[in-house]
Amino acid sequence: MSSRGPAQIADLHRFDCIIDARSPSEYALDHIPGAINCPSLDDEERRIVGTIYKQQGAFEARRVGGAMVAANLARHLRERFADMPASWRPLVYCWRGGLRSGSMVNWWRLVGWDAQQLAGGYKRWRQHVIAQIDAIAPQLDLRVVCGPTGSAKTRVLQALAAQGEQVLDLEGLACHKGSLLGALPGVEQPSQKAFETQLAVQLERFDLGRPVHVEAESRRIGRIALPTALIERMRAAVCLEIEAGAAARLDYLLEDYAYLGDEPEQLASRLEMLRELHSRETIARWQDWARTRALRPLFDELSRLHYDPAYGRSQAAHFRRWAERRTVAADTLDAAGIERVAQALRALG
Repeated sequence: MSSRGPAQIADLHRFDCIIDARSPSEYALDHIPGAINCPSLDDEERRIVGTIYKQQGAFEARRVGGAMVAANLARHLRERFADMPASWRPLVYCWRGGLRSGSMVNWWRLVGWDAQQLAGGYKRWRQHVIAQIDAIAPQLDLRVVCGPTGSAKTRVLQALAAQGEQVLDLEGLACHKGSLLGALPGVEQPSQKAFETQLAVQLERFDLGRPVHVEAESRRIGRIALPTALIERMRAAVCLEIEAGAAARLDYLLEDYAYLGDEPEQLASRLEMLRELHSRETIARWQDWARTRALRPLFDELSRLHYDPAYGRSQAAHFRRWAERRTVAADTLDAAGIERVAQALRALG
């Protein structure tokens, strides 16, 4: 491959290092997997240059920004890349494959490294992600794992993966359990773009000749919206339902959501979102239980009065093959019970 570049998305694996030359906030929002962030301009510098561009014009912005870029590139040479050998081959990108990554590539080539610029930059990567999701999702041979709240669907998916099945864990990618109370303690959800990047990477790894198990989801998981191509494929897929008794599900919920008892006021506040669906008396009772950490009666009523009544109607409305679903009974949802459910789902094909 010519040292003159620019490189394409298909060439990513040929480089020793992928460098994201954008600002830290741009990198945090989303980036090419495996890329390291070495900004040509940090967030404050980028703001300053942008302001100068608007107020004084392109020449003054380039003069001031050029000095900042030069200082940052010199620092990266002294610190991050001080020990790189002459044979090192980095790929550099910025937003559109413009001045920020171009400046870095020119400096690296002057040093003697075979540096290249990614054609189209992050914008091209973003187009690739969307195209991959739209192309691969309709080809997936999905098995949608259904079951009312507390059926241990996520744990069953994990057991299926451990048993060698292909699994798409959307809630894992979204860092959210998908329900009203699904926010994970101390864990921020990724940006929409970062979620889609990880989704595209996962889809590319699948053997399209084998089934892929996925949990039944609505269009949103927390603040993350599922791509239309994937939602449509899920809606048309085979449904496999976990049938577990109310007692087993309640025991599982108490274990899986035990951390909600650590923030009683926060839990009570979230329940406020159900006020339009239930009476004032019911919401008040649930909030009292939340504040006193009485999770057993709270989860019991939430399941019976809120989640379960809507479950069947929701599945029938969203999944076109719901009427022909195949079911697996679960006596318990402890580790051994989840293992048995996973084995039974595998046997259904």
